[in-house]
Amino acid sequence: MTETDFIPKPYSKHIESGDFTWSSPSNIALVKYWGGKKQDQIPENPSISFTLDYCKTTTKLSFSEKENKENFSFDVFLDNEKKDDFKPKIETFFKRVERYLPFLKNYHFKIETSNSFPHSSGIASSASGMSALALCLMSIEKVLVNDDLKINFIQKASFLARLGSGSACRSLEGDLVVWGEHEDVVGSSDLFGVKYPFEVHENFKNYQDTILLVDKGEKQVSSTVGHNLMHGHPFAQQRFEQANKNLKDIKNILKSGDLDAFIGLVESEALTLHAMMMTSMPYFILMKPNTLQIINKIWAFRESTGSKVCFTLDAGANVHVLYPENEAESVLKFIKSELVTFCQKGEYIIDKIGFGAKLL
Repeated sequence: MTETDFIPKPYSKHIESGDFTWSSPSNIALVKYWGGKKQDQIPENPSISFTLDYCKTTTKLSFSEKENKENFSFDVFLDNEKKDDFKPKIETFFKRVERYLPFLKNYHFKIETSNSFPHSSGIASSASGMSALALCLMSIEKVLVNDDLKINFIQKASFLARLGSGSACRSLEGDLVVWGEHEDVVGSSDLFGVKYPFEVHENFKNYQDTILLVDKGEKQVSSTVGHNLMHGHPFAQQRFEQANKNLKDIKNILKSGDLDAFIGLVESEALTLHAMMMTSMPYFILMKPNTLQIINKIWAFRESTGSKVCFTLDAGANVHVLYPENEAESVLKFIKSELVTFCQKGEYIIDKIGFGAKLL
């Protein structure tokens, strides 16, 4: 498929006003996307993520027809508080997707959004937020074309979400989603995420993710800046090759249920992401001392107990603690007794694998 496939045919129906509400989850990458081509959020390497369940954004999009159709018109609210500082990012998103949603300048939009997790928690809300907004916009288009969508609804929503935040394209379905073209994944694309199409062992069903909030402040460096630092990075090509190999390897791991191999791949991916930031120019250290304390505690616990708990990281200091469902009781006991002390204000979020967005 190409971008032109997402340009709609002329709308057959007229609608003056209405509203739609969607909830969409965050996700945590196992094989990381880090580094995009210079246009339109196209990834340099494929990625695969677990969809989360509890950590989600709920967005209500209200719309009413307006007379002046020359400009975008919208207001944004987070938890009922007007947020004009969110407007530039949404304006940029609207400009990117207008070609694919030509009705955008016909309406004034009221965007009311809320997160199930604290906005200042350091959990990335762009993936859940942009995917929820994309789904609301697609619901409008579905009415305008009288349900006769030229292509798959979720596929186009994922395509649009990517133009707001790259990883947002992985948040619409679950429990595993691949984004980025890879020879081993039929139907995979740089343009949108696809539901992982292969067999998954029982070991990875209902996997748990407890998120330790080490640092709830704003990111030291934005994802956009971080991805751009891969241009000209001395180790970029090796990293992209590594990610492609890891996606090939994780296919066999997920099928066989090999938890030890899963641990090795996922933790290596997390540390590689941070290594790329530490070796870029300018360079950044996104971990905090408590991040390292937690990692070492997890390693020691695994060594002493034989547990299959492991960690992964986003581009920040917080730690995602991943473990099979049958270890939930023992790992949560370990987290509460040994890891919570390294969390800011002792805060953490208990989550697990989820299955995507929902129309409310």
